[in-house]
Amino acid sequence: MKLSVVALGQIAEYFKVLSEVSRLQVLCSLKSGAKNVTEIMNETQLGQANVSKHLKILTQAGLVVRQPRGVNVYYHVADPKLFDLCELVCEMLKQQLQERSVVLNSHHF
Repeated sequence: MKLSVVALGQIAEYFKVLSEVSRLQVLCSLKSGAKNVTEIMNETQLGQANVSKHLKILTQAGLVVRQPRGVNVYYHVADPKLFDLCELVCEMLKQQLQERSVVLNSHHF
């Protein structure tokens, strides 16, 4: 399947949003369910301005949904398949690490 330059650009933008450690921390905190800013701050140890900034970026990118509930606003992951993607990347990195370890161990210094 050949992707257009426009489609590849959208994919690149998606991964760009995921390329920031603090945003990944925020997403990981939302894996267990919807949370407000204070709950995310407590779980990630990030400051309020930082959490709010990353939630705004994640919401604009469509990865997180903002849901007002009374005086609070809760955030949840728009599509849980995002965590399947993260799991796939973790497995790939684990495999690469194992392969590198085998190569390093096979060379006697």
